Amino acid sequence: MKEIYKTDYMSVSRDGKITVLTLNRPDKANAVCHQLMREIREFFWGIDLEETHAVVVCGAGKHFSAGLDLEEHKDRGAYAAMLNSEYWHRSLDLLEFGHVPVVAAMQGGAIGGGLEIATACHVRVAEPTSFYELPEGRKGTYTGGGASMRVQRIIGADRMREMMLTGRRYSAEEGQLYGLSHYLVGEGEALDKAIELADHIAGNSRMSNYIMINGIPRIADMDRMSGSFAENLAAGIVHGEDDAFSGIDAFLEKKDKRYDR
Repeated sequence: MKEIYKTDYMSVSRDGKITVLTLNRPDKANAVCHQLMREIREFFWGIDLEETHAVVVCGAGKHFSAGLDLEEHKDRGAYAAMLNSEYWHRSLDLLEFGHVPVVAAMQGGAIGGGLEIATACHVRVAEPTSFYELPEGRKGTYTGGGASMRVQRIIGADRMREMMLTGRRYSAEEGQLYGLSHYLVGEGEALDKAIELADHIAGNSRMSNYIMINGIPRIADMDRMSGSFAENLAAGIVHGEDDAFSGIDAFLEKKDKRYDR
């Protein structure tokens, strides 16, 4: 990986069509201050689609992210907290509903807002040290970065409610069981596995990737009739592309097809 740029809070590296965004506040367990969220937002807003076909998000040090930096939050009133929540929503929507697939590589804590960032990613890889918490109850706060939609969609509203009420910590194994991670690998292996997956995904048709990451969650919110019609349209659009013609030909000829070369 070649480092492209670095700030006080994150670094960005690239190898081929894969770009790695590293949350880089290890002394703060990668807690997300407003400036870091702004940099994450600007990164996903400004992705060059010719240079980057998939992104890996990881955290420096022992933890993925401890979530919201409460030092900034302790004196905020209701209105300021609401605006901050809206900023997180819009920023992480750029990640989840963007133009490129995103793979999270997790170790240590994915806590509060850190879990919200992780669940905005499309594929999640965890190490045995990974754990997951939504500890807002003990802090007198509530999730504000999308957990009410993303986390509860993965583990269910009932399980998320219990998780928040009790402050339960899910282990790496429990997180894998309940869908907070898709892959559970050995210690120190998450980043390599995430890059491997991102490279594989980058070889897909970009149109197919775009429709998968943007169409599936929207169809999930539709009634059956509307979802069926939206799927009809998505299938027609994708199958009408040159990528589909060449991809089907390659499949029938038993050849491996990559679209990023």
